[in-house]
Amino acid sequence: MIELLTAAEMARADAMTIAGGVPGMTLMEAAGNAVAETTAARHPEGPVLVVAGPGNNGGDGFVAARRLRAGGREVRVLLHGDPARLRGDAAIARERWSGAVEPAALPLPDAAVILDGLFGAGLDRPVSGTPAGLVEAMNAAPAPVVAIDLPSGLHADSGQPLGVAVAAEATVTFFRKKPGHLLLPGRALCGALHLAQIGIPETVLGEIRPAAFENAPPLWAGALRFPGLADHKYSRGHALVVSGPMSRTGAARLAAGAALRAGAGLVTLASPPGALAVNAAHLTAVMLRRMEDAAALAAILADPRFTAVALGPGLGTAAPERALVLAALASGA
Repeated sequence: MIELLTAAEMARADAMTIAGGVPGMTLMEAAGNAVAETTAARHPEGPVLVVAGPGNNGGDGFVAARRLRAGGREVRVLLHGDPARLRGDAAIARERWSGAVEPAALPLPDAAVILDGLFGAGLDRPVSGTPAGLVEAMNAAPAPVVAIDLPSGLHADSGQPLGVAVAAEATVTFFRKKPGHLLLPGRALCGALHLAQIGIPETVLGEIRPAAFENAPPLWAGALRFPGLADHKYSRGHALVVSGPMSRTGAARLAAGAALRAGAGLVTLASPPGALAVNAAHLTAVMLRRMEDAAALAAILADPRFTAVALGPGLGTAAPERALVLAALASGA
């Protein structure tokens, strides 16, 4: 399974790695190097502008700036905040950068590519004031933006902008993706997502025990049953899908087809009278049952051979549809 880490879980992963003997600066150097390599691969020519913030995200930006300059690129670094207030690994990264550090001010200088190191996954408050202006300026610039860890202004857990957020052409994140990388609108704001391993051991996941996972075959493939020699259609499960009225039947048919592909031995589509002909014209392997109302649905589900029921696609939310839901819940299917 492909784990997703919240901002708090990622902070724990960092802390556990450092407590295990890996210097924090080693992690920062690896992260900045990954950002530099991705930037050079995606945008191999022209000057680079790094917009750095006062935390570790900005420290990653300083490392990336140093690596890109060592590779022959022209690099300018803008810092939001007082350089003297940098702490820990970010301060060390600043000291290792031999170039000038300019105050982050508008308008932004021209560049072929912008590195967004303003805020990272730890941001939990709305972006306002000067940082908001910097975010808007990066979005308005003609140069593509490569975000470090997460586009500045994007909530790592929800994928929602905290006021304003950078719209990146690409994002480089570390160890594991965060939910905000995959949840809209965050997924669109991240652009092309690059995942880099920076030296955090996989063993930290056993203690963190993430609760979120990326929707991919490793997550659910093990739950799919393969038919045995003695299996028959009823031992493989009989699914009942409830169709909407004549004008809203397509979603239920798609759900019925998906049930077949997922391995159900039988699939029946329960249709209002007016929808029977429409559904029959589009289906072959799916059986049809007439269903006038909630009482009719309850009667159908009284057959113990039905093992699952799906209702909702194209159904609506009025009182008759609520009655269908209650009938399905009462059936125990």
